[in-house]
Amino acid sequence: MSEGKKMTSSRRHHLKSVILQIAATWLEQETVENAAAKEAYMAERCTAPDMSGDQAALMEICKKLHLVLDKLDEERYDCESKVQKADKEIDDLKMKVVELGGVKKPALKKVRMSADSMLQALLGGKHKVTMDLRSNLKQVKKEVKEEVSLGRVVVVLENGRCRVTERNVSVLQGGEAAGDWRKNIEDKADRKKMFETS
Repeated sequence: MSEGKKMTSSRRHHLKSVILQIAATWLEQETVENAAAKEAYMAERCTAPDMSGDQAALMEICKKLHLVLDKLDEERYDCESKVQKADKEIDDLKMKVVELGGVKKPALKKVRMSADSMLQALLGGKHKVTMDLRSNLKQVKKEVKEEVSLGRVVVVLENGRCRVTERNVSVLQGGEAAGDWRKNIEDKADRKKMFETS
């Protein structure tokens, strides 16, 4: 068949059914052959006992059968122990293969869950504690700042504390503030001298 042509589905199903029919006939032949081989083996190994004879001959036949049964039991026990040992070795080798290959971790998906829903999924109905982490944060109050100016002195109230500072801008008689900073410094120097002299 050339590579360019594809097989139609009806042709494929027909070939598949033919292959299955051939396999079924082979299985039937195999079961018949197995049954015939079993009968031949049983006829060879288990011959019909000779029941003609006196009681002593029958007792001898029974003793032989018991000896054969004991031997078969020993062989069966040996075979079972060999199979168990082989199974144990197979399990050990499988474990070594797994250890050498390492455990592959599955790829985890990112899931958006709140802490409450995660605890509820893990603990089930036992979950009663809320994990609202924002409520546990320390709340910071905004600074409340009030300024009261009394001429050159300014009183500042911050978070319940009172602070008194002196204003750099001197107040003139007309109520206008002088914009020249040098004049403010000269005024402070004069006041400093007043305190030093007294």
